[in-house]
Amino acid sequence: MSDVLISSAPPKPAAGGLSSTLVLALGTFAVGTDAFVVAGFLPSMAEDLHVSPATAGQSITVFAAAYAVLSPVLATLLARLPRRTLLVTALAALCLANLGSALAPNLAVLLASRVVAAAGAAAYTPNAGAVSASLVRPELRARALAVVIGGLTVATALGVPLGDAAGHWFGWRTALGVVAGLCLVVAAVLRVTMPWLPGNARVPLRARLAVLRRPAVLTVLPLTVLGMGASYTAYAYSVPVLDAVGVPESSAPWMLLLYGLGAVAGNLGAGWATDRWGSVAVLTVGYTAMAATLGALAWLAGAGTHVVPLVGLLVLLWGASSWCQTPPQQHRLIQAAPQEAPLVVSLNASAIYAGIGLGTVLGGATLDSGAAVVHGLGAGIAAVALGFLRWSSACGPTGDGRVRR
Repeated sequence: MSDVLISSAPPKPAAGGLSSTLVLALGTFAVGTDAFVVAGFLPSMAEDLHVSPATAGQSITVFAAAYAVLSPVLATLLARLPRRTLLVTALAALCLANLGSALAPNLAVLLASRVVAAAGAAAYTPNAGAVSASLVRPELRARALAVVIGGLTVATALGVPLGDAAGHWFGWRTALGVVAGLCLVVAAVLRVTMPWLPGNARVPLRARLAVLRRPAVLTVLPLTVLGMGASYTAYAYSVPVLDAVGVPESSAPWMLLLYGLGAVAGNLGAGWATDRWGSVAVLTVGYTAMAATLGALAWLAGAGTHVVPLVGLLVLLWGASSWCQTPPQQHRLIQAAPQEAPLVVSLNASAIYAGIGLGTVLGGATLDSGAAVVHGLGAGIAAVALGFLRWSSACGPTGDGRVRR
């Protein structure tokens, strides 16, 4: 989910070490927790707001869609703001949005607050990466980016299950309040510790989106949408669909922790494997594993078979296959448009959230039909992603952005 390279020209670097990036990583941890924590307490939120779980799940859809649209727009509008001002303001907006969500009396207010939260996240995450690279010595820049990205992956592994546990023990409103408090604390620390850094030159939105006219880029981005859509068809409703395979709501945090650990392992392993064996090989294994894993969960749900250790293993593989996509997809995009690498990586982030939104809509539409259908639909989309991968890799984006026929 690394959309941290969107900024076109990082500020002048300072000769510092990686410790200067840790607060930025804490901010991305807060952003990642906010983005995905809702899945953990969706049933209790739905009950409190007097709507169905499928309807409450649209709060995830709205967040994802708003992030996908706002990311390039905000990058254009806010380019000239000093970086400290931008990051602190983004976290403050995220804090207020989570307070609004925590206090929401009805679904309409909740959805509006999720749009504001998406705006804060879309403004913070890309610029946190760019700033982290400017705060360290040149030879540490790649590792600084990894530290900031690590905040997102750790949120997947720990923030979401911890939020789910807080929602179970204290209520979902308290869980969102804790996320708001974390955003406020990070904003205050950033305001005190971060040096002043200028903004960047403004790149018109039309120029940012011109790369979408390249056929090679257009063969890669849809795969990101399909892959994340396959995973989030079920993940957005993980509590009810896991209950159908023998995991009660009280045990859902442990399963979400397994998913998160798989996500971290899949993301890290995919980066190493892509360098060794190439993007297409890694993605082929990932989509095959995702289709098989979700298909197995669909079979268990349909058969009424409850083997919790097996479900745990499948959830671990589900997380790994879901989040192994980002490194190889970014690699393919950079091959397709090497001169616009920061831009295409940011567009891939928008595609990730578009896929999350698509999966949430499809999962919500089929939730009443049962967990077997939801998991099966995810497995089917993963199979479509695998087919699209084979087709697009046969067309093969090259380094100059052309498509081989």
